[in-house]
Amino acid sequence: MGHDGHDHDHDPEHGHGHSHSHSHEHGHSHDHAHGHEHGHSHGHEHGHEHGHSHEHGHSHGPEGSAVAAEHKARAPVHVSAFVVTCSDSRDAAHDGSGRDLREGLSAAGHTVAGHTVVKDDPEAIRGALAQAQAAGARAVLFTGGTGIGRRDCTVETLRALFEKELPGFGELFRMLSYQQIGSPALMSRATAGTYQGMILFALPGSPQAVRLALDALILPELGHAVRELTR
Repeated sequence: MGHDGHDHDHDPEHGHGHSHSHSHEHGHSHDHAHGHEHGHSHGHEHGHEHGHSHEHGHSHGPEGSAVAAEHKARAPVHVSAFVVTCSDSRDAAHDGSGRDLREGLSAAGHTVAGHTVVKDDPEAIRGALAQAQAAGARAVLFTGGTGIGRRDCTVETLRALFEKELPGFGELFRMLSYQQIGSPALMSRATAGTYQGMILFALPGSPQAVRLALDALILPELGHAVRELTR
């Protein structure tokens, strides 16, 4: 899919520190006069420290630094998730997007605590959220109702409940979506936020969109995000 080239999930062993540690050892192995040793080692150390000091402060991806890699290593591997489809026209038998979300979560090793299809209605959406909470879900993925249609109310309903909103999710999703479908991506109001120890995602209704959001953004960070909720 179009997002494959934009998942900056670098290998932590591909960081900047590996090759330079060898250079330092090489520099110190020349046991010449003090002036040469000091000048040689200081020049290399100074250059490496200043040239690559961004290793911890300027991460190029979810695992672009030792700190982020440690966070991911300590994050829960299995998250209990709940899937809610918000639609006036679809039922469980025709819920392709919800099915894709459930299958993707399960394939990644997460537990699907339940799923439901509700109308584009604030009371129904809040009821589904209560159902997810009762099932012990730590992540709730809503699909549908994020456009600008008269009945699209998922974003407004969830945003009123958010304790902390994650605007970066919507920003990154629209960027990736634009690379796939072009200017229609601006019509999406996808967002995410936290609510009573859970992380909520509001996704568009199309299967292509939910697969993009799941593979490129949600699955790489789901365990890390749930861990941060408990800090």
